[in-house]
Amino acid sequence: MTHIVSLGQKVYYFERIPEFIPYFLPAAAMTFKITAAGIAIGLFLGLLTAFLKISNYKILSAPAGFYVYVIRGTPLLLQIWLFYFGLARILPMEGLTAAAFALGLHNGGYIAEIFRGAIISIDKGQMEAARSLGMTYLKAMRRIILPQAFKRSIPPLGNQFIIALKDSSLASTIAVPELLLKSRQLGSSNFLMMEMLTVAGIFYLLFTTVLYIFVSRIEYRLQVSDR
Repeated sequence: MTHIVSLGQKVYYFERIPEFIPYFLPAAAMTFKITAAGIAIGLFLGLLTAFLKISNYKILSAPAGFYVYVIRGTPLLLQIWLFYFGLARILPMEGLTAAAFALGLHNGGYIAEIFRGAIISIDKGQMEAARSLGMTYLKAMRRIILPQAFKRSIPPLGNQFIIALKDSSLASTIAVPELLLKSRQLGSSNFLMMEMLTVAGIFYLLFTTVLYIFVSRIEYRLQVSDR
């Protein structure tokens, strides 16, 4: 017996969702690749930019501040298009590469502020005490300040990682075969658009749940180590 859901004039065949899940697995892998690359690039750029922004030298802090200003003041979709359609004339790149770098650059602007806020929240007396013991600035930062700042950064970083995962769906606009594009393609071919979008939503919920659990476990372990 076929089970259907009817809303007004439209009939939905949600019982067919399981049969289409295997078709989404390559797209799910692509979404994971874009997200992982975007987060990795974002972490590197974010930490570097945070250090530059807290520098006392304007020649370092000003460009870093401008980078954060531009990234946070323009939409990610525009940044992806600039990478794909703009830089393609200079450095030919595939959609996956353009999406990963654009997402990484975008994440970097937000992660920079997360790290900067965490670093400056550490009592200045700790740096002064470390320097008085003979530590260099970099050694004190690496051994004293950054470990504490990293612990304080975990919750907002977790939120940013989840946002990055959901933002990866914008890669569909440059024909990267991730979850959202796959759902639209299958929905157009089998006339089950609502059902295919639901499958994509299930995968996104699964990924965000795994990310949430992963970040929560890290946060819990760090709290235990402080006891």
